[in-house]
Amino acid sequence: MPTAHPARRPGRIVGRILLFTVTTTIALIAALVATVVTVRLAARTPLDRDDAAVAADAVPRLAFLRRAIDDGAADRMQQLFPEGYFFLHVLYGLSWVDVGNRDPAYRDRALTEARGALAALDSEAGRAAFSPRLDPPYGVFHAGWSSWLRGGVVRLAGGTSAAPTEASRLAGDVAALAAAFDRQLASTGSPFLTAYPDQAWPVDSTVGIAAVRLADHLTGGTAYQGLLGRWQRAADERRDPATGLLPHRVDPVSGQPVEGARATSQTMALRFLREVYPVEATRDWARFRELYASTVPGAPGVREHPRGVDRAGDVDSGPLILGLSASASVVALGDAVLFGDRRSANALTGLAEVTGLAVEYDDQRRYLGGVLPVGDAFLTWSLTATGWIVPVADTTATPGGPSPWWRLPWLLAVAWLLPPCWLPLWAVVRSR
Repeated sequence: MPTAHPARRPGRIVGRILLFTVTTTIALIAALVATVVTVRLAARTPLDRDDAAVAADAVPRLAFLRRAIDDGAADRMQQLFPEGYFFLHVLYGLSWVDVGNRDPAYRDRALTEARGALAALDSEAGRAAFSPRLDPPYGVFHAGWSSWLRGGVVRLAGGTSAAPTEASRLAGDVAALAAAFDRQLASTGSPFLTAYPDQAWPVDSTVGIAAVRLADHLTGGTAYQGLLGRWQRAADERRDPATGLLPHRVDPVSGQPVEGARATSQTMALRFLREVYPVEATRDWARFRELYASTVPGAPGVREHPRGVDRAGDVDSGPLILGLSASASVVALGDAVLFGDRRSANALTGLAEVTGLAVEYDDQRRYLGGVLPVGDAFLTWSLTATGWIVPVADTTATPGGPSPWWRLPWLLAVAWLLPPCWLPLWAVVRSR
């Protein structure tokens, strides 16, 4: 009795079809991943886009943050970070102000969202982490950031006459902030105010002094010009001797360094110092870039500590990967944009896009599955960065930054991984 040819047996045919389908799927997924990685490595920075394109790119990011905030993300972030609630709201508001500055079509919405963020900062939850007994009340961290955002609202609205409520509140808060700086300078010589009882970080005072400068800028006055000069001289006298940069933490009375410069605070301080002392800040950016540049091939991020110093991460820096700080690298991206440092901006943008595993759907763009919205907020703030007092064109960093070849390890890895994914498919086809 004749029998079916083995190759034509139904089970074997189904098996071949299944094997072909699986190997094809694996090969196509590998090709898709390789394409996505390659494209994201070359992601365009805000320096390579016009204002309208930067604003349009930010909208889906802000849509995700809005949804996250509405779902209680600020309270969840507060459980993870000392200022998680505050940062999520303030960065959301600041990013909207930048979007409104870049594209007038979003101005009204930006004002609405930024004012909502201000209300959150002024709420009981927004002040819960801070002490009302500090000078100024609730400390320089709360006073500085909230005044900076309020000044941004006044600026975006069209000036003090266009936003009289915010302008009046800004004038009062900045007067209290300036008076606190004056008292500290007169009594101890220190330019650094406390953010928490008996604790002072210079970065918080850089935000505060930038808010003072912004208040003068908005009125066209010079009421605080003398304070700005005294603050700068006192801060220069208390720089970290090892790096020449502002220290991470200082004695709350004398303002003398207790802990040397670290990237987590330095990247943020440079963004605000640029608005007040642009020449000196541009010099400091070049120095920082030199000392804190990554030594990890294919990862042009920012080290938390200077080269040659290796320590574990803490509550300020978060976990460190091979000495690199994810949060500092993200904030440094905004610095690179503001200082016109194209090479650093290109590298840090590409690194963020390829490692952040961004996904966009339902008109919302999120990173790492949206599990850490405050990280998305910092990245959005960096990608929308624009000068409020000093235009971007007025500060140009000296040449330097990551090598243009930083992408090579990624491309080699893609080239090495792709063939093994296609070989099974080739073997199946050949056996046919």
